[in-house]
Amino acid sequence: MEKKPSKKKFAVEAGETISDCLDRMAVEGYTPVRRMEEPVFHEVKRNGRMEPEVKEQRIVFEGKLLQ
Repeated sequence: MEKKPSKKKFAVEAGETISDCLDRMAVEGYTPVRRMEEPVFHEVKRNGRMEPEVKEQRIVFEGKLLQ
């Protein structure tokens, strides 16, 4: 039997709801302890320069292993 890490991050994938992500965490044996929103950037050319711009927000849950 392999040992699972005590903490693991789960990102809400494209086309997946938050509820689906939480269900996936529960199936793997983790419970959510923290929710984070991380910006996803892409570069846009403005005035002859490449500038970063926020493309979307990615929701990531940190899960703790149930014992």
